[in-house]
Amino acid sequence: MTSKLIDYFNKQPRIGVLSTASKDGMVDSAIFGSPNMIDEKTVVIATGKNRTFSNLQENPYAIYMIMEQDTEWKGIRVYMKMKESATSGEMLDTIKSHIAKMAGEEVAQMMYATVTFEIIELRPLVDMGQGWEKSI
Repeated sequence: MTSKLIDYFNKQPRIGVLSTASKDGMVDSAIFGSPNMIDEKTVVIATGKNRTFSNLQENPYAIYMIMEQDTEWKGIRVYMKMKESATSGEMLDTIKSHIAKMAGEEVAQMMYATVTFEIIELRPLVDMGQGWEKSI
């Protein structure tokens, strides 16, 4: 993975969809603007005390999908496994501060936890065998 991926993943404004599943396979998808790739293998998100967070406590696997329309649809699917979550600490405070500046204090206060993921696999938005690099 390259800095090209980190730059693409973190560029703003952008929104993606985070999909999780409970231990019994009930799937949930939610729009997230806060995920941040902090290195080539690690993604950090902030989440409320909601279905996404609940699912991750039961099943650590998730997919974050970024889509954008250029001359054609492009984007990536990032397959991840949760390494840890925290309901307090410096990282949560930093993310809340950033969210407050971008979306307002009310939205920032809804953030309950940070979740740190390890990236397992990258796939293009539409996989025709071209690899993720040609899909961003």
